[in-house]
Formats: sequence, structure tokens, C-alpha cells
Amino acid sequence: MSCDGSTPRRLDAIGQASSIAVNNHVYEMKAAGHDVITLSLGEAFFDLPSLAHPLSDGADLHHYTHSRGVPLLREKLAAYYREQCRVPVDPEREIIVTAGSKAAIFMALFAVVEPGDEVLVLEPLWVSYPDQIRLAGGTPVAVPYDVPVDGLEDYVTARTRAIVVNNPQNPSGRLMDMDEMRELHRLAETYGLTLIADEAYNEFVPLDHEFRSLGALDPEKKHTIVCNSMSKNYGISGWRVGYLIARPALTDQILKLQQHVITCAPSVLCHFLAENFETLLAVTRPQILEAVSLRNRMRKTLSAAGVETLPGNSTFYLFAQVGDGYRSGEEFARDLLRQHSVSVVPGVGYGSSCADFIRISVGTEPEARVVEGIDRIIAVATHGEKGFGSSICSEQ
Repeated sequence: MSCDGSTPRRLDAIGQASSIAVNNHVYEMKAAGHDVITLSLGEAFFDLPSLAHPLSDGADLHHYTHSRGVPLLREKLAAYYREQCRVPVDPEREIIVTAGSKAAIFMALFAVVEPGDEVLVLEPLWVSYPDQIRLAGGTPVAVPYDVPVDGLEDYVTARTRAIVVNNPQNPSGRLMDMDEMRELHRLAETYGLTLIADEAYNEFVPLDHEFRSLGALDPEKKHTIVCNSMSKNYGISGWRVGYLIARPALTDQILKLQQHVITCAPSVLCHFLAENFETLLAVTRPQILEAVSLRNRMRKTLSAAGVETLPGNSTFYLFAQVGDGYRSGEEFARDLLRQHSVSVVPGVGYGSSCADFIRISVGTEPEARVVEGIDRIIAVATHGEKGFGSSICSEQ
């Protein structure tokens, strides 16, 4: 901060994360006594074992760990990616456990982007990608949602340094196929680009589909960084535990960022996750399938009523187009919350080509309330109904 109290100009170009801003408002409304059907939260609520579960003797729970992460947790995550995602990982040199995958993505960007570099991001994009790119000194180049992967080459310039890929995609739920992955790797090899793969929802796929990591086509990690989150797949978003996988020369560089910014991920939580790794997956996987099934049933309900969503069958999100009768998804989301007590996230936060959309999350409410929320969305989207349900005063 300068002597006159102003903040650096680089922060003026950074906005609030739109999804978090919406949910902060919902928290405040609930604290004031309003009943809000919350279809805006980017997490799934699971029944989980208590943290009081005993940890092994000798675990140093209250102090720093190795800045790469608790060794046992790194070993478990490396084995997970090797067995589940077909990506060989050296737990000693190729993985860093971070305070959430958001930190992993930012540190990956900071490690590969020079000031003035361009980074391609595919819309609908996760809301933090553009601002994280700007914070790293780069320029985000958004690719409209209707441009296929084989059209990305038209957006590559001499300044392009990286492509950020979210797979499965938040918010559409789209799972990338192998032909698209091969094309991304071709672009990386042809133009010397880095692929930053955000795979935070890799467990959230239907039983009849298989998740493939972008890293599986680059086992030596020549041009690929994989970022993932234990927060999503284990239903522990508030724990802030994520990780990244990259070649040793790059993790050595990223480790310096970790040491200066975070030191290490939360020690007691990482020990707990390491010692209960398989148990937690066994507990959450059936609940994940229930969330994905509910998501796909609600997609059919929306479609039958004439409310279309972008293609996808994974995650617990739906990205619905609601522009008819409304100037924007932002206006729709505002009316839906103020007049009908349902919170969703405006689509414009996921890219300028997505202004007519809203993001719907089915992960946090009981099914009956999700169904009620979807019914209210349909009523507003198809009939423009005003004022049914509990009304919330407009000044909020």
C-alpha cells in the first residue's frame, strides 16, 4: 500500500471470485434467518468419519511437515495416480501437497508464465483462472465455449505459453475424450506450451465412464502439470488440501514458492488423510455416485421442461442457459435469489460467452430441496413467474 493509502494497480484488475461472492452473501442471508435453497456452493456434502479417529503413535501433528508434504500422503497420492489415472509419479520428486488445489494452480502458473505471456483458458472456465493468470503477470485469452478443442490452434500466438484445462469441467460437467487430449498434447509439442490440468473432479464421473488424466499421455511430464484436490473428492473443501504433479525440475522451482507462501499444508489434516486414505475413498465413492446420479436426473428434468444445459454427465454441476426473457444469467440469478430464495452462480463469471447461463450445484442440499430448487428455476426460466415462495427484500 502506498503512502496515500491506495493499493497497487495490479490489484485493480482483479475482481472477487464470483462464486465465492455469491456464497458469502448466502451465508449472511442464512445468518439473518432467511431460508435459502443453496444451489451455488462448489462442494458436495458427505457423511464422513470423525476427525477424532486415532492417529498412529509418533505422528507430529502440531508442527511443520516437510514442505513437499507428509511423506506417507505423497506415497498414497502417487500410488493413486499410478493405479487410478495411469500416471507414474515419483513421490519424492514429482509431487507437492499444497493448501488446496487453488494454490497448486496458482503456483503452477507463477512457475511457467513470464510477464506478457498469454495463457489460453477454455470457457466455461473456472472463475479464478483469469485472475490467477493476471497475478502471475500473464494475459488470459478466453476461448468461447462453442469453440471445439480442434479449433484452439487459431488462438495460439507467439506469446502463448500455456493452456489451462479443467477436466471434468466445472461448471458443465463435460468429460474430455482421448482425441481432444491428443490434440492438446500435439499443440503443446508443436508450440512449446505447458498444459496445466485441473483434475479436481476426477472421481465425479458415472460408473459407465472412465476418467483419463491428461498426464497419462505425457508420462515423463515434459509439458504437463497436473493439479488436483482432496477437498472435492473427499467432501472436505474446508480442509484446503490439494496437490500438484510435475517433472522434478519444475517441482523444485514450485517448492520455493510453497516454502515462501505456505510453508506446508496443514499437518494434522495431512496425517489424518494419509492414514485414512483408502477408508475415506471407500466412504465417499458411493456418495459421489449418488451426487452424479442426482445431477444427471436433474439435467433430464430441466431438459424436459425446455431448459437446456451444456453437454456433460460428470461433477455435481449443471450449466443451464436461461437467457430468454432475461437480459442475462446475472439478472436471472439475482431475481431467483431475491424473489424465490434459491441461490445459483451467474454464468458470466465463467467467461464472457457464458453470460446467458447459470451454474447449478446439487451437492449440498438434500434431494427434496434440490428438486424444489430446480422446480423454481424452471418456473422462472419458462414462465417468468414472480414472487412465489418466500420473498427476500430487494435491498439485499
